[in-house]
Amino acid sequence: MSPVRTEMQYVYVLISSKDSKLYTGCTSDLRTRLDLHQDGKVASTKNRGPFEVIYYEACTNKLDAYAREKYLKSGMGKRYLKNRLKRALVLTG
Repeated sequence: MSPVRTEMQYVYVLISSKDSKLYTGCTSDLRTRLDLHQDGKVASTKNRGPFEVIYYEACTNKLDAYAREKYLKSGMGKRYLKNRLKRALVLTG
């Protein structure tokens, strides 16, 4: 029996080299989405690049990914990320 192929959904966190702020998003194609951010083609990050991906998670269900994105953007989610990424944030800051 061969495994069923599922399109993955990625929840990702970028850090701006310009202002060191984080951006959290969700996509099915992380590389293409990062290129859009780098090229200034995403309205919410247009003037904040260049960016580096500092964290991502993969989900097999789109609704799960969007729920995770929403959580990571919440107060508790931001605290989780700061604790989870404390070494990465020190190195980039």
